[in-house]
Amino acid sequence: MRELVVAVDVGTTSARAGVFNRHGRLLARSRHPILMRRDGDHIAEHDSEDIWRATCQAVKAAMAEAGAKPEQVASLGFDATCSLVLRDRDGKPLSVSATGDDRLDTIVWLDHRAVEEAERLNASRHPVLDFCGGALSPEMQLPKLAWIKRHMPRSWQKAGYFFDLADFLTWRATGSTARSRSTLTAKWNFLAHEQAGWQRDFLALAGLDDMVGRGALPQTTLPVGGLVDRLSDGAAAELCLTTGCLVTPGIIDAYAGALGALGTAIGRAGEGGDLALVGGTSSCLVALSATPIFTDSLWGPFRGALLPDLWLVEGSQSAAGALLDHVVRMHAAGGEPTPATHQRIIDRIAVLREGEPYRLGERLNILPDFHGNRAPLADPRATGTISGLTLDTSFDGLCQLYWRSCVALALGIRHILETMKTAGHAVEMLHVAGGHALNPHLVELYADVTGYPVRLPSAPDAVLLGTAMAASVAGALHADLTSAAAAMDQGGTVRLPEGRAHPHYERDYRRFLAMQRHRTELEAIR
Repeated sequence: MRELVVAVDVGTTSARAGVFNRHGRLLARSRHPILMRRDGDHIAEHDSEDIWRATCQAVKAAMAEAGAKPEQVASLGFDATCSLVLRDRDGKPLSVSATGDDRLDTIVWLDHRAVEEAERLNASRHPVLDFCGGALSPEMQLPKLAWIKRHMPRSWQKAGYFFDLADFLTWRATGSTARSRSTLTAKWNFLAHEQAGWQRDFLALAGLDDMVGRGALPQTTLPVGGLVDRLSDGAAAELCLTTGCLVTPGIIDAYAGALGALGTAIGRAGEGGDLALVGGTSSCLVALSATPIFTDSLWGPFRGALLPDLWLVEGSQSAAGALLDHVVRMHAAGGEPTPATHQRIIDRIAVLREGEPYRLGERLNILPDFHGNRAPLADPRATGTISGLTLDTSFDGLCQLYWRSCVALALGIRHILETMKTAGHAVEMLHVAGGHALNPHLVELYADVTGYPVRLPSAPDAVLLGTAMAASVAGALHADLTSAAAAMDQGGTVRLPEGRAHPHYERDYRRFLAMQRHRTELEAIR
């Protein structure tokens, strides 16, 4: 009897797979690394076949650890970063790289090569932009495709498929070119609430009149929790599953995390003030509403990007975990930012904060925009700032800088939340998911800096759980996403803000806003 689901999360550096039962219990999970080519701070590329191999390895290892049989798996779901995959007309990899290597067929989500293309489209003020916060990000797919057409005409002419990474994975698993509503609405400027989702005049402005036909893009989308198809013979063999396993449409990774983190609260989505905060390499705040709420600099509103009848808005930071990695890597006492190194720093910070928990490194003030500012400034050219550095190169000096970087990230989240509140979103509780849930300092700061309670799901991996919830609906284990979330939520614990922290972080927030003003003043000097 098919009572299990398999969920796959493809992040920036790895593919992870989990095996779940119908009650949301994680039976086993496995991780396999993926390769990424970097060229400076703007270019990042993947090999999609490497991603597929990592996916297969992770699924097989998780199934083996769970002691599960292939015929027990009802359905399979994928979530992934919003990376762009190119394939030729025969479905083979097609280069997006200056190296010309066709294996490098994927532009990673964090790649910022298309800043000029995004700015040119934003200058048009086309009504489509109202549904992505008034401005496209270079991390979205239309600017990246415009860049490919402009700078790599050979690849453009040979192209036969354009995929968001999550849609590539369902295509690789089933052979179906169906696309997810989660990906197309949020990253492709597809207006799912309109009779004609593709706005032809906007595509013409972008110079992408032929994008839909050339990329085998559909006129309709599939909802989260819907059904793409069964596993193909080849994919079933590679994954060691069966062709009786059903595949659900892919989900943007942060939105899968939002579903898993909100859990039973998804039943009151659009009514209460429950927001998801999904933190990893980047950080995303996800809010749902019954009616569209338009706000400059916040991505959305996207109808049906998660739940079919609700509008989703995302406010996010381009570099969060990536900033902490960078701090470790660039400091004299740092080195390679391995999990063990991060843990050593986290443990030392706890010791250094004993007695005076809010005074550590208090003269260090940081703007965390080292990879631009998605929200609320919508400025991909924004840069980071560190004020208060000394000649200290000790390990404790690194710990102070790391701690204050964590403070800066939480201040950035507060800035986004205040923008959301001003726009009309209710905010009552933050449901935290992703790697940041494992960092006790970040969890503490999210509560103390924002002033809102933080709920930590008991589930060991809320992102995989959200994808499993969607897969369970496709596999008919649950009737809909709300039912799946109610049945599979593993509960959680709530951390309340600490009143003693308030004056310290109020001061820090005033400094944070002042630094933003000073940055603007400096850049205006010619």
